[in-house]
Amino acid sequence: MEDIIIPLLFIALIIIFIAVVFSFIPIGLWISALAARVPVGIFALIGMRLRRVQPVKIVAPLIKATKAGLDLNVNKLEGHFLAGGNVDRVVNALIAAQRAEIPLLFERAAAIDLAGRDVLQAVQMSVNPKVIETPVVAAVAKDGIEVKARAKVTVRANIDRLVGGAGEETIIARVGEGIVTTIGSSDNHKVVLENPDRISNTVLKKGLDSGTAYEILSIDVADVDVGKNIGAQLQTDQAEADKRIAQAKAEERRAMAVAKEQEMIASVQEMRAKVTEAEAEVPRAMSQALREGNLGVMDYYQLKNVMADTDMRQNISKLGQESQQEDENK
Repeated sequence: MEDIIIPLLFIALIIIFIAVVFSFIPIGLWISALAARVPVGIFALIGMRLRRVQPVKIVAPLIKATKAGLDLNVNKLEGHFLAGGNVDRVVNALIAAQRAEIPLLFERAAAIDLAGRDVLQAVQMSVNPKVIETPVVAAVAKDGIEVKARAKVTVRANIDRLVGGAGEETIIARVGEGIVTTIGSSDNHKVVLENPDRISNTVLKKGLDSGTAYEILSIDVADVDVGKNIGAQLQTDQAEADKRIAQAKAEERRAMAVAKEQEMIASVQEMRAKVTEAEAEVPRAMSQALREGNLGVMDYYQLKNVMADTDMRQNISKLGQESQQEDENK
């Protein structure tokens, strides 16, 4: 019985060892590389496992690149993978660039990929330009009429400026600024409506793609609409503001007039008080004059007659004025 168990254990250990070796060493991948005539050694694959690099993500793109006629090696691809790059996307971009006859080196493609940009999409955009549509841009012409425009910008990726170049947001912002400048410099809104290509020509001359990752091929105005009469609205607002200022000044003058009137009334009342006080002193003075013999009785009666005559004349004058006023009213 022992003679049978020992050979079975030995065979099981061999099977387990082979399974562990085949799970650690991608023999199938090594055979595929040999069949594709890609120089990848078995020890290189073992080294990838030790460096925690998935061999299939290095060998498969290398096979693809070799079949496409690219001169790449394991060290370059593995170094890019360890740096956090997408090896398969870089290889696809190099193959697409070679087919489109676009000069693109591996180092440049790897740098673009590590910078966070899609290098394959950039190559595809170099072959097939992309259309960027701007939002509606509103500007006011010199006659005060608002004009709303929307443009479509055809751009092509500039591979040499993908690293460090500005993106689509900058293109949209610059085109919007150019539209506002063009509309604002127009004498009236009719000029913009009659010649919308004036916007395209003016914006293209500004070189808006400088410092960006794109090359502007054309700018086409997709839509132009007339908005509000901003000039008239501003004039209305100014007139309303002037009206409020005039009302405030009128209220200030009225308040000053009321204060002055109150001051005059107070002054008149003060004068009347003084007159009343002076009139109160008259009887005292007359009695004093009578006691001292400076004023006789006949003089006193004569003075009273003069005062009565004066009051009568004043009453007659008032009656005449009232009668005249009634005749005029009739």
